[in-house]
Amino acid sequence: MNNFKELKVWKAGIDICKTIFTLTKSFPAEERFGLVSQMNRSAVVIPSNIAEGCGGKPNKELYQFLN
Repeated sequence: MNNFKELKVWKAGIDICKTIFTLTKSFPAEERFGLVSQMNRSAVVIPSNIAEGCGGKPNKELYQFLN
């Protein structure tokens, strides 16, 4: 499975990222390097792990990334 961009779960992960980034823009400035940063990074991990798992590796490794 090399085309991760067609996976519904990857698309949902991108939607989560967009939602989190939009939401955290309204947080107070003093949270920029704390909670905002942590939430943004954790949201990006979802589609990133899916994409990395689809990078030509055997299905066993893909399942590990999805887990």
